Amino acid sequence: MTKKGRTILTSFAGSIGIIGIALILAISTGVQNYINKVEEDTLSSYPITIEESTVDMSSLMQSMSGENTDNTENKEEGKAYSADIMNDMITTLSNKKQSNNLKELKKYLDDGDNEITKNSNSIKYGYDININLYRANTDDGIVRVNPSTVMNAFGMGDMIEAQNNSAMSSVFGSSMMTNTDICFEMLDNQQLLESQYDLVKGNWPKQYNEVVLVLKEDGRIDDYTLYSLGLKDQSELKDKWKAVENGEKLDENQESTSYSYDDLLNLQFKLLLNLDYYQKQNGLWVNKEDDNNYLKEKINNAETVKVVGIIKQNEQSAVSTSVTSGIGYTKQLKEYVVEKSNDAQIVKEQKENKDVNVFSGLKFPTDEDTSTMENLTAEQRMAMSKLSSEEIAQMMETYSANKDSSYEKNLQKLGAVDIDTPTSISIYPKDFEAKDKISDAIEEYNQKQRDEGKEENTISYTDIVGTMMKSVSQIINTISYVLIAFVAISLIVSSIMIGIITYISVLERTKEIGILRAIGASKKDISRVFNAETLIIGLISGLIGIGITVLLTIPINSMILTVTGVKVVTAVPFKAGVVLVLISMFLTIIAGLIPAKIASKKDPVIALRTE
Repeated sequence: MTKKGRTILTSFAGSIGIIGIALILAISTGVQNYINKVEEDTLSSYPITIEESTVDMSSLMQSMSGENTDNTENKEEGKAYSADIMNDMITTLSNKKQSNNLKELKKYLDDGDNEITKNSNSIKYGYDININLYRANTDDGIVRVNPSTVMNAFGMGDMIEAQNNSAMSSVFGSSMMTNTDICFEMLDNQQLLESQYDLVKGNWPKQYNEVVLVLKEDGRIDDYTLYSLGLKDQSELKDKWKAVENGEKLDENQESTSYSYDDLLNLQFKLLLNLDYYQKQNGLWVNKEDDNNYLKEKINNAETVKVVGIIKQNEQSAVSTSVTSGIGYTKQLKEYVVEKSNDAQIVKEQKENKDVNVFSGLKFPTDEDTSTMENLTAEQRMAMSKLSSEEIAQMMETYSANKDSSYEKNLQKLGAVDIDTPTSISIYPKDFEAKDKISDAIEEYNQKQRDEGKEENTISYTDIVGTMMKSVSQIINTISYVLIAFVAISLIVSSIMIGIITYISVLERTKEIGILRAIGASKKDISRVFNAETLIIGLISGLIGIGITVLLTIPINSMILTVTGVKVVTAVPFKAGVVLVLISMFLTIIAGLIPAKIASKKDPVIALRTE
């Protein structure tokens, strides 16, 4: 108490090492939390996706690069030889293509007691269904919102549809093909959604027929979505396309349009099921999608889907993912579509008679024969003879459109899928460590299937993101450990300095030590006095170090945000702060043991004679 100033200065000097380590831990913790958030957001955009049919991408890439066709034998100099890349690709696609039993995997995941579910933020099941949304009573009449018809303005609608229905789409998965949907299913994890998106207006969906409008991270909405929603006239695109074809230049300084949040929240859509396009005529289900009067009637009586909220991707999520504007719906809407489709009369008729095409009334073709007009029954021929020329033409068109159909294709066309048999499973890990655990769990699942003799149930997938970002956290941790090691040297140096100052204090108070010994203090009492001093100095050093670090994190956070534009919240972890204070106390006690021992051994008579 008689040397408070020196004690505080000594404590401040000893806190420098604590400040250094605490700052590194604070910054490291903030950066690591930021990385964890980036990892979570990245994995939310690029989950582990297991398709119904998959192919070994590494083998395919080798085939495309020609690595498997490097044969330099019997080559004459001065000649260029062909490399059979296409043959190798075809062989790879046929040999490496694998069908995954997703029904069995879904059953395993739905049990819940497995490492895959425990380490996942969400698991999303994909099905071959369309979310058909329309807007009626617009200036353009009826606008098909989803799947979007915008690309039809450039004559690309049929090409995209053919591409999505191609064999390559079944091999690589629909996610790799061109998609005209502006609607997407949101994750079934409200906490994760709220961490990635800011609710700008309205509220989150609570019912199956409620959706949200998703804006880009800067609050804008791209014009592709505006045209799809019918907020912009699609005929403008046709005019612009014709102008470009005629060699004219487009106006690059076109003024952008704006829409109030209240107007956007008033958006409503009509939901049609795939089977709603079909009407039973003369005993056959005929496609009436191109009949505007029929379509208007169906739309007027269809289920209404409302926009109840507007969300925007927040700045932190925008760093790791790229989201375009669109419509986000919940899994309840998907389940509603599946349930309604399976309960429809046309689907029930098809399921009751699996051998007969519900659209044509003919048996499905086999490898030996085809479905043609020659296969009509006597009753069907008699019924046709009573039809008008227009009805006959329509029936002929129906027969022609369904000549290559199958039972499975018809159910898919009608959107009648088995909820227990998904076409894809998307697993969203909590972080990269959890992703590794999920990968191990999938391998354990495969091994279990092999042990039970069910090789056909094993799962194959390609983890592209895991390969890209595998070592990010490890690098950050390594850098943090190296910096802490360097700063720890300063902590040791400051502890030695405290030991020296304590020794000087012993020399200064030799007479006091003599007096204490003369009035009956033991050697242990003298030792405890100086140990208590060093302990107090260590405690004050630790508290000063943590306090100063907490204050320094405020400007540091502002500087990081100003320089990088990234919001990294640096903070000293509570447990780390307590440990650092304890370390400071321990090191100062160690540093003061020798001076305290020297003080306790001083002869009281000699000490009393000291001036």
